[in-house]
Amino acid sequence: MTDKLHIIEVAIPLYLEKTFHYLVPERLQQVAITGRRALVPFGNRKLTGYILGKAAASALTGLKEIVEVLDSEPLWTAVELEFYRWTASYYQHPLGEVIRTALPAGINIQTRKGATGQQEIMTGGKTALREKFYLPAQTEPPHRQPGGKALEILAVIRDAGTISAGELRKRFGTCSPQLKRLVELGLCTAVEREIYRDPFKNITVKRDEPRFLHSHQKAALDAIAVTLDEGLFAPFLLYGVTGSGKTEVYLQAIAHALELGKNALVLVPEIALTPQLTGRFQARFGGGIAILHSGLSDGERYDEWRRIRRGLAQIVIGARSAIFAPLDKIGIIIVDEEHEASFKQSDGLRYNARDLALVRGRMEGAAVVLGSATPSVTTIHAAEQGRLTLLELPERVEGRPMPQVELVAMKGSKETISAALSTSLAETYAQGRQAIVFLNRRGFATFLVCADCAKPLTCPNCSVTLTYHRQRGQSLCHYCDYAVPAPGTCPSCGGTTLSELGAGTEKLEHDLKELLPTARVLRMDSDTTSGKGSHERLLSRMNDGSADILVGTQMIAKGHDFPEVTLVGVVNAEASLGMPDFRAAERTFQLLSQVIGRAGRGEIPGRVVVQALDTEHYAIRAAAEHDATGFYREELEFRREAGYPPFAFLAAFSISGLSEQTVSAQADNTARKLAQLKTELKVRVEILGPAPSPIYRLRNRYRRQILLKGANRADLHRLLSSWRHQATTVSTVRISVDIDPVDMM
Repeated sequence: MTDKLHIIEVAIPLYLEKTFHYLVPERLQQVAITGRRALVPFGNRKLTGYILGKAAASALTGLKEIVEVLDSEPLWTAVELEFYRWTASYYQHPLGEVIRTALPAGINIQTRKGATGQQEIMTGGKTALREKFYLPAQTEPPHRQPGGKALEILAVIRDAGTISAGELRKRFGTCSPQLKRLVELGLCTAVEREIYRDPFKNITVKRDEPRFLHSHQKAALDAIAVTLDEGLFAPFLLYGVTGSGKTEVYLQAIAHALELGKNALVLVPEIALTPQLTGRFQARFGGGIAILHSGLSDGERYDEWRRIRRGLAQIVIGARSAIFAPLDKIGIIIVDEEHEASFKQSDGLRYNARDLALVRGRMEGAAVVLGSATPSVTTIHAAEQGRLTLLELPERVEGRPMPQVELVAMKGSKETISAALSTSLAETYAQGRQAIVFLNRRGFATFLVCADCAKPLTCPNCSVTLTYHRQRGQSLCHYCDYAVPAPGTCPSCGGTTLSELGAGTEKLEHDLKELLPTARVLRMDSDTTSGKGSHERLLSRMNDGSADILVGTQMIAKGHDFPEVTLVGVVNAEASLGMPDFRAAERTFQLLSQVIGRAGRGEIPGRVVVQALDTEHYAIRAAAEHDATGFYREELEFRREAGYPPFAFLAAFSISGLSEQTVSAQADNTARKLAQLKTELKVRVEILGPAPSPIYRLRNRYRRQILLKGANRADLHRLLSSWRHQATTVSTVRISVDIDPVDMM
């Protein structure tokens, strides 16, 4: 009897270690196939589950039946499911949660109890859009012609052949009665069609042709093309100085892949980089491009996902989540600015899209190109070890020189903008050229301090000071968004004299406008780019020359190509060196090198003024001297001595809760359990902590952390897997495990 049962394995999108088995009723057996979603009973509710395939019927009793199959076509392929399973295993994360992350947001269904106790279906509101289109009738009776507005509408329909109701409303306003009459008279036909929300609808670009490649670009392209022809997995590091033409290599490599009938996936670290890069791809390839990033509405993301799934896009460009794009026949994966920390997801499934690009490339038999002017230390080491093929672009296009850099020591100075930078800005403005001024801190002042008790204004929910934003009239926490009116009064003593200390981008913008009153100054940070399309609007003003100075945080530091920018100023260059993170020097070098590289990308040579309290730190000095080799040599030696990646593998435990005592006890218990398992398993893993997190209190939650350092991945994963199966936790405490952590705060 059991042999005739139709049983399937289902993953549930909840934080559960295992998958589940369900019976399939006879009416659904033809449609309950791998890759589709099913509505399944789970406890006292119904949830969306993901069908993984058929399951063996033996030893399974008391199974529940699925309620419904929710899709008419599979949402993932066998290769994609293998990719999901690998991701779930490596990042120690439930498979159902991995699949939920990979699929477009808001499509899952669940039930909950309504106010009357009855079941109420809740749906995620993203479904396909449908719209009416009107076509002229094939044969039209000449004696039944309408008059007035209806006749005008009919003429437009005949002229267009097919036209949407929305387009007709744009031309004629309310016209439903006339359209209804035309259909009744048999003069036109109404049909309903599925449509896609188009994120490119307001964008027009001028077509562009492939550019001449210099010898290093040509050598890099040839190496990639050979592997594309072979159809085998091949990982590359395209290591090119800023302005060396990495994007042109990407474009021509993708063109070669398309000629072979293959598709391309392009990952970028920031939304801010997407519009400019997308514009270049549209100019080169025209249509067939899809974009995936958080700047799109849920509806746009859903439609772009469906276009990709249906094979209507050959090139997908997006931020980290695009690594899960349902793209078939992938021939090449490109990770631009591969060193960027934003490729790492900071919560939920804590994946690194750069690392997953290599995994997916291996599964798809694709070329994977990691590109950067400042590769991560671990990537450089991998290339030195032969795990990546190194492709170098050591010179800028057309032999343009790297910018000249002047270091300005600010010790003892109270000025935000030094005399050297002020003079250079005035000269650049007088010449009609553009400038970029970089400061990696937003707001008007770093914080306010009371003149009476000398205590800074701090957040009551987080262990951080509040940042003063003059334009908003608020002091704001950049972690939990707690805000109080500013300048306000001191909460410690009631004092009314609060002084500004430090400077942010808002203050820098204010000072620049005072320095050059007639200059057109733009500010680009998370305060000015929260609105939809705000990145594009700001960048277009730099591109079309309607702005003179762009001031901003790290979002202006990388990837952008402004040929008229001949001057770059860096304020407080050592800001990131004080972070309690072993990568602080690396990030400082990368950020400075990237922002320095924005200068002199056109025909006019560039110059840079870097302000720092300590101009002798090796990260600052190496960036100023364009000495990447010297920096990597020194940094790798430090990592080797300290036992940090690439010479060790890390996992970080974050333990948080509302009770400081409970969090401390759970952290101690977790550390003891890990130590016990380490002894039992005989693995080479160092356990550091527990210790308070650098930001000890965040959004009212106390936080402690434990860091694991393994000599090899296998030992580390064995320990983590054993802990997951034996862990005992307090319900009021959250424990998250981050494999290969990037943010140690």
